[in-house]
Amino acid sequence: MKKLTVAVFFGGCSPEYSVSLESASAVLRNLDPEKYQIVPVGITKDGDWFYFTGEWDQITLDTWYKEEDCIPAALSLNRSDHCLLLQKNGVQKLPVDIAFPVLHGKNGEDGTIQGAIELAGIALAGCGVLASAVCMDKDRAHRLAAAAGVRVPQALVIRQQDQNLAQQFADRIGYPVFVKPVKAGSSYGISKVTRPQQLHHALALAFRYDDEVILEETIPGFEVGCAVLGNDQLLTGEVDEIELSGGFFDFTEKYTLKTSAIHVPARITPKQAQAVKQTAMTVYRALGCSGFARVDSFLTPDGEIVFNEVNTIPGFTEHSRYPGMMQAAGFSFGEVLDRIIGLAVERL
Repeated sequence: MKKLTVAVFFGGCSPEYSVSLESASAVLRNLDPEKYQIVPVGITKDGDWFYFTGEWDQITLDTWYKEEDCIPAALSLNRSDHCLLLQKNGVQKLPVDIAFPVLHGKNGEDGTIQGAIELAGIALAGCGVLASAVCMDKDRAHRLAAAAGVRVPQALVIRQQDQNLAQQFADRIGYPVFVKPVKAGSSYGISKVTRPQQLHHALALAFRYDDEVILEETIPGFEVGCAVLGNDQLLTGEVDEIELSGGFFDFTEKYTLKTSAIHVPARITPKQAQAVKQTAMTVYRALGCSGFARVDSFLTPDGEIVFNEVNTIPGFTEHSRYPGMMQAAGFSFGEVLDRIIGLAVERL
């Protein structure tokens, strides 16, 4: 059988550029070269696209963009082409069967690159334009989840000119409150505010990442995650649990686990685990997800499940939560990637 050509997109002009390098390196190493012709496509922090021909270790080290290892590239939007356009000795066409964006945050996980891929008529690995955009928006994702019958935190969305409303909201629901950019990932710009004097600084930090900020009530209990895989027929990984020693699961803890721990499977009853999985699938469908995503929720001391967020391109290193949950359910990293690619072909 002819090998499928899989273009793996990494980097991107997003605060989460460095996270993408780690995830994409793991994906590239775990794609089966016997099945796939692998085409790494790097996007610099400035948004320049290149077909990368160097060693994959250079991606992890962030030295991949050397001129001798990069050919300027662009995605052809002609639906009859299904290719990258390479600027080398004129313009050359490099055929692409599957586009697999391993990009996190803005300009990668928010529907923008998904739109270009869908315009090009190339099979897309992962969520499409609408689901990517909605899941990136914490407020609108919560509204749709709530409409599907899933509990969400009390929240208020404000813009710069509405900051006086933040104090009123925090006073009404009580401290601590979480202050977050509406559209950002990897916990960038998030603060846990425990007293009124911290609110101004937290808002300023969040507004650095987005023009809308959301304030949310603190949900008692702990966070649980569920890896979901599929288009129409869904399967899930084992539920995981984040154990915190204090504070919240910020950027440092997510990528170093200095004082926190992740338990897979979660230390909850089988009945609770099944309820978390069912809620994750309900949210996945309500938000129009396809391919794969990680659905994060809170489990309260009373056993209530409260939706937090969906990551449509979750961390994808060998040690990341999504592959860990799928491995606990019996699927190797390579098998998960095969299924994601198969689901992309199914949707075309």
